[in-house]
Parts: sequence; structure tokens; C-alpha cells
Amino acid sequence: MNYRLIALDVDGTLLNDDHELTEQTIETIQEVHDQGAHIVLCTGRAPDSTLPILQQLGLEGTMITHNGAATVHADERGKSLVNEFSFTLPEIAPMLDYVRREGIHFDVCTSFNMYIERIGEYEKEMYTKFLVSPKLVTDVSELGLPIVKFTLFSNPEMLDRVQQEWDEQQLYGHLRMIRSGDLFIDVMSAKANKGNALKALAATLEIDPSEIMAIGNYYNDLEMMAFAGLGIAVENSPDGVKEAADAVTASNNDEGVHKALVKYCL
Repeated sequence: MNYRLIALDVDGTLLNDDHELTEQTIETIQEVHDQGAHIVLCTGRAPDSTLPILQQLGLEGTMITHNGAATVHADERGKSLVNEFSFTLPEIAPMLDYVRREGIHFDVCTSFNMYIERIGEYEKEMYTKFLVSPKLVTDVSELGLPIVKFTLFSNPEMLDRVQQEWDEQQLYGHLRMIRSGDLFIDVMSAKANKGNALKALAATLEIDPSEIMAIGNYYNDLEMMAFAGLGIAVENSPDGVKEAADAVTASNNDEGVHKALVKYCL
């Protein structure tokens, strides 16, 4: 099958656990690109922390960021917003009250910026690892801006409790809550997921789903893997993600993306 679009999750999939790209993976992606395929990074990251990865691959083009909430095109002229699924700050007021009361770290994102109310050394280390420079404000509720993502960062046990309580209380209302990693919970528009963003992009490019390959590692990748003609999970994915995939490749620490591209595209 000649895949015309390759959708790649970044953390835990494209990058190894040291948040690095291997030279072999870069070379393979460039070879697939040179054969005419669109390479699209599909990530929970913001555009500014996704762009360095795209540049390291030696590419420019469209990125699906914020877990599908914002699709951004980047080229020599800069970044431009292609599509976003946003919501308002009053819609997350009950959740903001909860995380402030419980002392859980959080940030809110517009398509291009991230805002926080406090930061400690642990959080600084996390943001540095993900190439993020959040803006510190007194009260995010006063921003008055459309938001694409509200993220909690804490230990797995705390987030397990948050998930259970917010589900029981339906605290997120008509919005969507997803676990985007062991340490992260994201709240977004109900329309926002990587699958919907990939579907919109494919329609613009006139690419059929059967011509798309998607590779991911976590539950926030399921919609894009299901939309693609071939959905692949890396070996380090949870069992539920691997069971939902069409195929499983090697882990992110064993160049799973490179091996999948060699097997199915080259």
C-alpha cells in the first residue's frame, strides 16, 4: 500500500524515553517524505514545542497539536492556525476550583500560548523536558481568551482519583476529559481529538483514510489510529491500545517508528 500521509505521535512513540530522535529514524522519515508522503506530527504538545521536532526531522508542514485541538501549519513564513476546537474559561470554573483546592498543578492553553498560576521545581523540570515556556499569571480566569486545552499534571494515584471523581460528578460537563499520559489529564472540546483533526486535514489534502498510516502509544491516539487505514501501536503502549491497533511495532526505545515505516512504506 502506498501511504500518502503518515501521522506520528511524538512522546512515547517517535521520541525515545530520553526525548530524543535517533539518526536512523530521521533518515527513514526523510526517505518516506521524499517518496511523496505527508509527515504529520500528532501530539499533545503545543505548536512551539512540536516545531523543534519537525525541524530536527528537516521538514516543514502541518502539525496536529494539543491532542487535536489546534492544527497549525509551519513554514519559512512562520506559524499559522489551520483549525481549532476551543471553549471558554467559565466552562471549566468547577474544575479550576477543584484543582486549586487540592493543590494540583494545571495549565491552560490557547492555540499558541500556555498560562499557569504557580510553578515549582518539579513542574519547571517537566516543562523544560517538553520544550515549553509557560506564562505566569495571577488568575487564568481573568484571561478572557478562548482555550483549547486545560491540563492537570500530578502523580498517577492523584490523577486516578481525579478521573474517578470527575466522572462520577460529570464535573467537565459537555467537555471531554482524557488521560493523555500517566501524569497528565486533558480537558478539551468534545470535538477535539487527533482523529477529528486528522480527518479534517485529510479532507483538505484529498487523501482517503485508506492511504493514511498512524502510529501512537496511548489512549489519546486511539481515534487517529482508528481513522487511519493502518493504525499501529508501539510495543510500550498499554495493552488496551495494542489490542485496538491493526498492528504492533517495536517500542519507542527500539526505533519502532523506523521499523514500521521500513515494513509498510519502503
